Amino acid sequence: MTTTSDLHVVETRPLVPPGLLHHDLPIDALAVKTVSKARQRIQSILRGEDSRLLVIVGPCSVHDVDAAKDYAEQLDSLRCLYSSELEIVMRVYFEKPRTTVGWKGLINDPHLDGSYDINTGLRRARGLLLHLARRGMPAATELLDPVVPQYIADLISWTAIGARTTESQTHREMASGLSMPIGYKNGTDGTATIAINAMQAASRPHHFLGINNEGSASIISTTGNPDGHIVLRGGKSGTNYHSEAVSFVVKELSKFGLSEKLMVDCSHGNSNKDFRRQSDVLHEVADQIKKGSTHIMGLMLESHLVEGSQSLKTDLSQLVYGQSITDACINFDTTASLLKDLSASVKSLS
Repeated sequence: MTTTSDLHVVETRPLVPPGLLHHDLPIDALAVKTVSKARQRIQSILRGEDSRLLVIVGPCSVHDVDAAKDYAEQLDSLRCLYSSELEIVMRVYFEKPRTTVGWKGLINDPHLDGSYDINTGLRRARGLLLHLARRGMPAATELLDPVVPQYIADLISWTAIGARTTESQTHREMASGLSMPIGYKNGTDGTATIAINAMQAASRPHHFLGINNEGSASIISTTGNPDGHIVLRGGKSGTNYHSEAVSFVVKELSKFGLSEKLMVDCSHGNSNKDFRRQSDVLHEVADQIKKGSTHIMGLMLESHLVEGSQSLKTDLSQLVYGQSITDACINFDTTASLLKDLSASVKSLS
């Protein structure tokens, strides 16, 4: 008999319900305090009630949980050292959007071998976030799959909607129900229009399909998320971190009555995909801050223990510990130096 369904599906595996993972790895009072307090501080920065700068810094993606924990320990010392000027939040990315194909992140392929053991990936991701939150380190991530928030969003203090998904209605609906502040990246063409549209759409109530805590298909109703802002990451049209580009985007935001606070991503299009140029971007932005710019509320840096990047290898023992397997990153010594410079720029205004 001829069939009309599942013509290209070769396997269907059950997904662990979110509630079961929450039961096995429950959020505790200490973790709740880390997450909720960081969200409040970020909201205050967005609203201009806190003059500090938000810094999202960490690996392009997490592929080694132990290395991520080591990175967090080192970052924590800088977080404490510069707490008067900077609100440092660790970048903990588990999902990677791909232009064509490639490793899709720890949640999708935690064993780095094409086995796609997503249940284990979700468990490792939640376990790492819980470890960080219990130790006082707030975490930021990009949410790509609309099902994933049910598993980890309670442990996230800030999230991004990426350049490839900011235009997606599904992601705008998802963002409208998230509990943390959200940065919407400008489109891959470098323009801000798509992100501005996303900010407006996600700030309003929505009704859409999703899953509940038991993993059942559900109708989700949201209130809208008011804590959105734009992230300038450059694009095909060039960089957009310089003062002229910032001023242009601020005027566009003002036209729609949106928050005129924005973040600059030092990587991606703004660095022309050269990880070393993140330093140039940061210093240019720091100079704008020194000159009194009140519109830049944050920065993003891609940073790891070891600079550069490496290809994923069949023999995982050959991987360099603490080096990215996706986009190239600056090393930790460079990170420490840049955060010191950034802190000085903020301090100069006080």
